[in-house]
Amino acid sequence: MRREWRGITMSNQGMRIHKDELEQFVSRILLEVGFDEEHVSTIASHLVLANLRGVDSHGVSRVAIYTERIEKGLINKKIQAEPERETASSMLINGNHGSGIVLATQGIHHAVEKAKNTGLAVVGIKNSEHCGMLAAYTMYAAENDCIALATTNSPPSMAPWGGREKFFGTNPFSYGIPTGSEMNIVFDMATSVVARGKIILAHMNHQKIPLGWAISKEGRPTTDTQEALEGLVLPVGGPKGYGLTFLVETLSSLFTGSLFGPHLPDYYKDSRPLSVGQCFVVFRADLFRSLQEFKDTMDQMIAEIKSVALMEGVDRIYLPGEIEVEKTAERLAHGIPLSKELIDELVGVGMRYGVSPQSLTNALY
Repeated sequence: MRREWRGITMSNQGMRIHKDELEQFVSRILLEVGFDEEHVSTIASHLVLANLRGVDSHGVSRVAIYTERIEKGLINKKIQAEPERETASSMLINGNHGSGIVLATQGIHHAVEKAKNTGLAVVGIKNSEHCGMLAAYTMYAAENDCIALATTNSPPSMAPWGGREKFFGTNPFSYGIPTGSEMNIVFDMATSVVARGKIILAHMNHQKIPLGWAISKEGRPTTDTQEALEGLVLPVGGPKGYGLTFLVETLSSLFTGSLFGPHLPDYYKDSRPLSVGQCFVVFRADLFRSLQEFKDTMDQMIAEIKSVALMEGVDRIYLPGEIEVEKTAERLAHGIPLSKELIDELVGVGMRYGVSPQSLTNALY
C-alpha cells in the first residue's frame, strides 16, 4: 500500500528524509506557531539531531505535543529567562515556562563560559519545559574541552523501588568528556529501563514493547504499549536505578526549586505548565593536569578498552555514545527514517499551520 500527499509518496515502511529538509520543515511549523526566529533554529536542529543519533523518541515525534502545549498556553513562546541567583561559578535561571530546549541550550552555554573562567560551574534551571535530548548539552561541553554532567526530572511514571504508585519520572542524566584524536565520549540514559517516549513512539507505530520495560497498572509485566502507558516504567537495575533516579530528582528539582515527583502534571493530559528543572555541572578538563595530558590519557584508555578480549558472541566493544555516532553517520548519508504514522502526524501538524508537506518532496531517498 502506498499513500500520497501533494506529490509525496510513501510506502507502509515510511520514508527517509534528508536532515536539512526535515529541519526546515519543522522550522516552518515553529515559526507559524509563534516562536522567535532565533529560537526556531535551536529547537528544530535539536530535534533533528536526536533523530540523527537514533534517539527518535526525543526527535521530531515531539513536534505535535510541543505545538499542542503552545496552543494551550502551557509553553511560553517568548523566552523570558531570568537569572535569579548568580555568582562567578553558578547561576539559577527561572525559565518562566519557556521552551526547555532553548532554556537548556542557554544554560549549558552559561555553564561552559563560567567553567572556562573559574574552572568549574553549576547552572540550574527551574520552571522549564521538556528539554529534549540531554546528550546535546554534554556534547557541547565536551567540544569546548569541558567535562559535564546534565540532569532533568520528568512527570511521574515510575514507582520508588518496591512501590506500586507513580512518583518519579524517567529522570535521565548525561555526561560528556573530551578526548584527543578519538571521538568525544557522550553518554545519555534514562534511569528507567527505557525512556517513556520510546513506549509512546512504539504505541504510535502499533508496535509491542519487550518484556521488562514496564508493568501494567495491576503490576503485571506487559508488552502492550497501552497497558504500559497506563501503568509504570521500571527502573534500570532495580534498586540501583531507583538510587540514581533519586539523585537526578534532587539535583533537577529540589536543588533548583522546581516541582518534583507526583507534584508534576501529566505532560499529555494536564492543563498546567510542566515546571521541571535541569542541572548542569561543568568543569574544565585541565583542572588537575594539562589538557594535552588528559586527552592523551583518554585516548590511551580508549585504545586499551578496545583491545580487551571479547566475550563469546560479541563482535566488538563500543564506547559510550559510539553507536549514536555511527547512527549519525549512516543517517546523514542515507536520510532519517520516519514511520508512516509519524509522517501522518507531522503532515497533519504542518497543514494545520499552513505548512505544505510538498516542502519535503526534495528530501525523499
